[in-house]
Amino acid sequence: MHDRLQSGDSIERSEAHLRLRQQRGELRVRTATDFRRLVRESGLNAAYACTDVVVAADAGFTDQASLHLSLGPTDPPIRLREVQLDGVQGLASGGPGEIVLPVGGGLVEPGRHSGAQLLAALLSGRELAFDASGEGTALHPRRDLHTDLTLERIGTGRLLLHRAISENGVVAMSSAAGLCASPWGPLLGPHGTALWSCGGAGSIGLTMPGLKLLGPGSPVLVAGAVGWVLGAGSGHQPRPRRQRSGHALTPGASAAVSVDLHELDGRWVRPCFFPGHGSALLVAIAAPVPLLDPEVARAAAAEPERLEAPVLDMAVPRRIKPNLGSVTYAQLTSGSFELNGRRLRCAPAHSPRLASEIAAELVQRLERNRFPIRLPALPLQSRPTLLPLES
Repeated sequence: MHDRLQSGDSIERSEAHLRLRQQRGELRVRTATDFRRLVRESGLNAAYACTDVVVAADAGFTDQASLHLSLGPTDPPIRLREVQLDGVQGLASGGPGEIVLPVGGGLVEPGRHSGAQLLAALLSGRELAFDASGEGTALHPRRDLHTDLTLERIGTGRLLLHRAISENGVVAMSSAAGLCASPWGPLLGPHGTALWSCGGAGSIGLTMPGLKLLGPGSPVLVAGAVGWVLGAGSGHQPRPRRQRSGHALTPGASAAVSVDLHELDGRWVRPCFFPGHGSALLVAIAAPVPLLDPEVARAAAAEPERLEAPVLDMAVPRRIKPNLGSVTYAQLTSGSFELNGRRLRCAPAHSPRLASEIAAELVQRLERNRFPIRLPALPLQSRPTLLPLES
């Protein structure tokens, strides 16, 4: 048990106070892993007293993302109608050079090709064939365009992660015989293997319950680039079932993030393809968690034994999957867990190594005053965004 912070020992910090310490080179920053270790060794009081900011990180898979490219003018001008980049169909969004490309998809063989693979190709310096047709108006008479694009030839590009950060994840398993496709990889059934999608203790959402210190304008480190929280993300559920500690028992609140395409580092963003599901991105994201008061510190100190994730049956092709119970992150990191009398082998559907790397990078940037400390102008909205479409 963590020792309790007594009211006389309470240290409260403001955003201005932390910025001043950062400017002086005195900001005390630790990764979430190091903070928990210090709590175990010295107690919560001492760990809180000598830590200003905890850095949490995730490196999970997502297909809920899109590339937004703004291309330069042509002569004669063209108003884009249909576009393809390296064979991937995009959406011309009204302007003369604005296009949107989905990161997910690309399921049809032998393509295995979508915006995820395009992003990796652009970051590696490759040229990609760009083919487009135009509407043919008086001011935009050009009817077609065929050229090659590189990252340097794209005027403005952004990666929009519609669900960049969420409070918790799920444990996916299958009750059906054989292999079952899932958004995190194939599952062997019945009740053979499981994949867990969240890093658990040290992840952003389980270090910062409710994502309370994130909101519009919050900076986060996305694959080496400074990204900005736009607001609530896809599937935002701000009032999930919670533990007494405040930690979510389900995916809970989520945040959408936008980041400059030209600033991304290919080391921390990887394309992937899951048979039976399609393309996705593995993206490493780190966020600062300023320890403004004892409650924030206590939440950040939660150990894997105290944090849980729901086990869902992916073999059921319905929106609401059967919830078969929950397991702790300590059980998941052990490599297997028991569920209803059955022993399932499990593996992370994320990258602990990339999460650790991006967390260490953000620690250095914060200590060297190369990353802003900024509290959100507004909290994430209280209205859920998960509104099912019924037919």
